[in-house]
Amino acid sequence: MIRRTIRKTIAIAAMPVSLCLLAACGQTAELEPLAGQASPAIPIGSGVQPDTQDLLELDTQAAPERNVELRKRSEVREDDPFDLPPE
Repeated sequence: MIRRTIRKTIAIAAMPVSLCLLAACGQTAELEPLAGQASPAIPIGSGVQPDTQDLLELDTQAAPERNVELRKRSEVREDDPFDLPPE
């Protein structure tokens, strides 16, 4: 009985320590290709090799702006042609 209590206490005390260690293992250095490997290919239609910052930048479709306007009252929804009943 005492051994179970001690094991539970040790397990509970080890959780925050392990989470802190896991969170600290992230790499903070700049990303670079491995030695002997080339950069990604130049995109078709573009004559310029994109750098790291260009590759990490999201375009508008990937991260659209959100409309955060609050609704004051209910509104009737438009008909959705893709809202089909199950078959």
